[in-house]
Amino acid sequence: MNEEGTGVDELVLELVLKDDMNVKLEIFKKILRLAEKRGIFFASIHPLYRARGRGDFGAAAGAAGFTVPAINLRTLTYDLARAIFRVAKRNRAGAFIFEIARSEIGYTMQPPIEYSGVCMAAAIKEEWRGPIFIQGDHFQINAKNYRQNPRKETELLNSLIREALAAGFYNIDIDSSTLVDLSKEGTKEQQQLNYTLCAAFTTFIRSLQPNGIEVSVGGEIGEIGDTNSTPEELMGFMDGYREALSPSLEGISKISVQTGTSHGGVVLPDGSIAQVKLDFDTLATLSQLARDKYGLAGAVQHGASTLPEDVFHKFAEIETAEIHLATQFQNIVYDSDYFPQELKRRMYAWLKEKHGKERKEGQTEEQFIYKTRKKALGAFKKEIMGLQGETKKAIGNELEEKFEFLFKQLRVVKTKELVERYINQDSG
Repeated sequence: MNEEGTGVDELVLELVLKDDMNVKLEIFKKILRLAEKRGIFFASIHPLYRARGRGDFGAAAGAAGFTVPAINLRTLTYDLARAIFRVAKRNRAGAFIFEIARSEIGYTMQPPIEYSGVCMAAAIKEEWRGPIFIQGDHFQINAKNYRQNPRKETELLNSLIREALAAGFYNIDIDSSTLVDLSKEGTKEQQQLNYTLCAAFTTFIRSLQPNGIEVSVGGEIGEIGDTNSTPEELMGFMDGYREALSPSLEGISKISVQTGTSHGGVVLPDGSIAQVKLDFDTLATLSQLARDKYGLAGAVQHGASTLPEDVFHKFAEIETAEIHLATQFQNIVYDSDYFPQELKRRMYAWLKEKHGKERKEGQTEEQFIYKTRKKALGAFKKEIMGLQGETKKAIGNELEEKFEFLFKQLRVVKTKELVERYINQDSG
């Protein structure tokens, strides 16, 4: 059967279930050819972010601000991406990102061409038109591995960057903040290895990016979950980064900061999530500084999906550039009444067998399961993909309600025209 006669659903099934990377690549190419005929293309959000940094729109231009949601899909990627495109079409939204972190690629067993191919297929299925943004989230330097062998760890991340770019990841967040050394005097000195490596990775990305596309690159100044970031740290990083990067190259377009959240949230003994006090004043200050002094889109908030629903409107109000959302979507899937209980029991049993040594002293079983259950998604990927269509549809509908809420709270409704003003198929 030729690709015109092959349904998108069947292509996705093949792409996810086949283990041979050469086979995956051929299926990925088929999906891209189908997308091209329909006016759907991978794009960089860099031109939009640069325009925001110039004050072309948002509060600086007398308009309401918005915050771009960057959504990590760890499981049921096709079904959940379809739900996102349905929400986007209903709300004429264009400013949203699909992303996956370096660590997630591993434990969810979703290599870049599979992840971006599935998201592209979802766009085709839902009759989307225009750009879609795929992002490498937390392309992170492992501090321990770097100290043992800097060249090897750098080459590993470069290899991932190369693979991601080839798969249409035209948005990449570099995280070398793991190497910030707080024992040094002065914030610039503390950030030195961070900004030096971020500049080196930016240069590497620029050397590989396709003609006509300026990849959106992000930097990070504080490891999520630790002490809140400060204006001095942001300036120390950015001043050093600019000195380290060739003036002929475009730099980062946004910067991730720490304001009180942690990835996945803080888990209480009963498995519930503790209320977190997020420092919106710090986030607003750093976003404004990033725009006014360095022409960036603003600051990026990580670890936001498990925050209380009544705070999400604040991100747009203070013009946070972007927020990263992941764990809560995974939680909704796991805790859905439609998710097969027998499958969940087997996944949890597998976690206890394969990851039991990760259980910390004093940790309850609920805390252990909550913190580790993301690691079962890859091992059971094919079984989850093989769930009945009605089951996947029902779970997707649950998530669709959540996506609708977030798009409206973050004010990305009616942003499609704005996105298309700055980003088209010629500009990428």
